[in-house]
Amino acid sequence: MTTVGLIAGEASGDLLGAELINALKSHNSGLRFEGIAGPRMIAAGARALASNERLSVNGYIEVLRHLPGLLKLRRDIVRHFLREHPKVFVGIDAPDFNFGVEERLKAAGIPTVHFVSPSIWAWRGERIHRIKKAVSHMLVVFPFEVALYEKAGIPVTYVGHPLADRLPLEPDVAATRARLGLESNGPVIALLPGSRQGEVKRLAPILLQAAKRILQAKPAARFVMPAATEAVKSILQAMARNSSLPIQVLDGQSHEAMTAADVVVLASGTATLEAALLKKPMVITYRVPAITYWLAKGKLYLPWVGLPNILLRRFAVPELLQDSATPEKIAEATLDWLDAPEKCHALKAEFRRLHETLRCNASERIAEALMPFLEQEP
Repeated sequence: MTTVGLIAGEASGDLLGAELINALKSHNSGLRFEGIAGPRMIAAGARALASNERLSVNGYIEVLRHLPGLLKLRRDIVRHFLREHPKVFVGIDAPDFNFGVEERLKAAGIPTVHFVSPSIWAWRGERIHRIKKAVSHMLVVFPFEVALYEKAGIPVTYVGHPLADRLPLEPDVAATRARLGLESNGPVIALLPGSRQGEVKRLAPILLQAAKRILQAKPAARFVMPAATEAVKSILQAMARNSSLPIQVLDGQSHEAMTAADVVVLASGTATLEAALLKKPMVITYRVPAITYWLAKGKLYLPWVGLPNILLRRFAVPELLQDSATPEKIAEATLDWLDAPEKCHALKAEFRRLHETLRCNASERIAEALMPFLEQEP
C-alpha cells in the first residue's frame, strides 16, 4: 500500500488535512496516511503518530518553553519517515516545524509538498531560501503568492482556499440564529478570543469588558462565544458566569457564531478570513506578551495584520492590537459598525467578490497536484 506522510498543525490544519485525505482517496483508494494528526484527520483515516495539539504553540517565549519537546518530536518523526520512506510527504501549515522535517526528507529523496505558504509577504521573507531547500512543491491559497515562488524558482500551484469552498456565498443568518436560540430583535455580537488557552486568558476578559460597554449602548444586544476545545470552554464558561452578560458559550461552532452575528470581534488569525467569507463586519484585536510583540513588530512588511485587510490592501476593518486592544476602543469600533448599516452593506459586497475569487474547489486541485508524485515509479 502506498504511504502518504502528513503533519498538520492546530485545528485549522487538522481540517485541511482531513479534506486532503478525502480528496486523495477519491482518486486512489489504495493510499495509507500517517503522521502528526488531529481528530478530523484520524476520522478520515490517518494513523496518528502524535497528536497535532503538541504543535499548538505560538509566540517567541511560548515556543522557547516547549522547544525541547518539539525538537525531540521532530527528530522522532523524521526518523520514522526516513525508515518508512513514504511516497510523498505533505506538511500542512506549521511552517517552523514542518520545514525542518521537509528539509531532511527531501535530502533523502522523499518528495515534499507544503500546503499553505507562510506569510513571507508579510514578514520573515528571508525564509524563501529555506523553503527552496525544504519543499519540492508549494501549494498556495492566495493568487498573489504564486509570483513569489515562481521568482524564487520553486514549483508552485494556486489551489484556492478550502474555506471559500466550504462556506456558503449567502449565509443563512435567520436559520442559524433560530438554531442557537438567538431570535430576539437586538443585535448579535460574536466574541472569538482565540483557540489557545494562553491567548484566551489574555483576550477574553478584555472582550467581556467591551461587551458590557456595548450592552450599555444596546440593551437588547446578545453575545455568543465559541470555545475551540473543552479546556477553553471551561475557562470561558467561568468567565461568562462571572460577567452576568447575556452570553452563550458554544461548544465549537465558530462558523455558526459568526454566521449569526451582526458584528464579529475576534483575535487576528485565520478566523478573520472566515469572518470575511461569511460577509461579516468585524473588529480584529490581539494581545501577546510584550517581548513577543516587540520582537515581531520590527519584522512586519505590511501595515495590516488581518487577512481581510491584507487581501483588500486597505484597512477595511479596524485592527486594535496590543496597547490599543482596550475594552473602550473595542466597544466603540463594534458600535460604529452597528450604527452604520450602509457601510456594512458595502463591506459585505466587497467580501462576496473576495469569496468568489478564492473559491476554486481546492481539495480537488490539491489532489491533482499530488497525484504525479503518487504515480511515479519507485
